[in-house]
Amino acid sequence: MNVYLDIIFRSTAIYFFMIIALRIFGKKELSQLNTADIILILLISNSVQNAMVGNNTSLASGLVAALVLFILNFILKKILFKYTKLSALIQQKPEVLIHNGTLDFKLLSKLNISSEELREAMREHGVEHFSDVKLSMLEIDGNISIITGTNNLKQTHYKRLKKLKKTIY
Repeated sequence: MNVYLDIIFRSTAIYFFMIIALRIFGKKELSQLNTADIILILLISNSVQNAMVGNNTSLASGLVAALVLFILNFILKKILFKYTKLSALIQQKPEVLIHNGTLDFKLLSKLNISSEELREAMREHGVEHFSDVKLSMLEIDGNISIITGTNNLKQTHYKRLKKLKKTIY
């Protein structure tokens, strides 16, 4: 039983370390997975596996570690839903990229989003000019949302897979 308590403690520590690390490195990192990012995720999972279960490589210890991670994730989602201040601390906020046709170049530069990437998102949803965009936002999940300035507002959604597309094709 003591072995399983150790696994629970280790898995909890690793889970919260990963939450903090992802918060520091940002949402953009998750939305643009390329080959190097996938390799990084695989290597991180392999490196923290030993930190969670130690020398115990039994099926039971692996299942306990996985169960702890699922339970922690479930509990954290419930807590973040209930406590918005904690949610704001852990999760990032959506960012306004274009407002009434005006691009926020400083923010775009900070987020490493090119105007061509915005144009690609707009083209995929039938929007020709920046001036036609009422609102464009980088959402907390890394997607770019676009609302056009026409009378019947049309909301579009663009998944930022630019780097992933390059690695596939």
